[in-house]
Amino acid sequence: MRRQLLAFDLDGTLAESKSPIGVPTAGLLAALLEHYDVCVISGGSLAQIRTQVVELLPIDRRRLGRIHLLPTSGSRCYRFDDATSAWVVRFSEDLTDADKRRIVDVVTAAAKDLGLWEPHPTGEILEDRGGQITFSALGQEAPTALKYAWDPDGAKRERLRSRLAPLLADFAVRTGGTTSIDVTRQGVDKASGIGKLATYLGLAAADILFFGDQLQAGGNDNPVRSLGVDCISVRDAQDTVVALESILAVAETVSRADGMPPASALTIRHRRR
Repeated sequence: MRRQLLAFDLDGTLAESKSPIGVPTAGLLAALLEHYDVCVISGGSLAQIRTQVVELLPIDRRRLGRIHLLPTSGSRCYRFDDATSAWVVRFSEDLTDADKRRIVDVVTAAAKDLGLWEPHPTGEILEDRGGQITFSALGQEAPTALKYAWDPDGAKRERLRSRLAPLLADFAVRTGGTTSIDVTRQGVDKASGIGKLATYLGLAAADILFFGDQLQAGGNDNPVRSLGVDCISVRDAQDTVVALESILAVAETVSRADGMPPASALTIRHRRR
């Protein structure tokens, strides 16, 4: 039976910003791991993905091997190694130390010039994530409610991104979560991460189904469309639950009948609530 993959953005898709996934989502993902590999790709760090998702799944070690974690916009891929009980890197696209210093200096100056530098942040404003430098306007640990209220239409983030793009033309500069800007090596995005994972696992585009809340033009999930992967656009984590309930029902029905369908065959026209 050919391997299949369900791939997910994290914040805004599986959970609210920097928040743990809900119990219904955890249960659905655990059930789907009986049928599919699961990938979580995010601008966040490995620690965030583990805390928000993996450590909340009601699964045993056997199924950890079916999970693929792609933090920092897909610049790294981790898989669980049963022999060492650790998450190990399978591929990476890290920034050099010189690149990191330059990015930090340019982002700091631009944010201050635009009046977007918070004098009293909650946590770090700039975080080195290895393959990515992330700017979080209110600080990494700011309350979720404040983050959602800071830039509801994305205008502030777009102002900063537009200022940074020509100054860091040899890097990729993208809006990230509710308050963030992510800077990676050129060519590193969710499409490159999913594409490399597909090659690593020997998958075709038809074997993958991707879920994201920013699939519109300019959104940080949108690059995945370039792979020819079927995508489900969701509004929030509850929207994802609705979609996964339908997909699990189809998967279990087909599995009992004649094996698993291609992931692309599970694409649904799901109504937003």
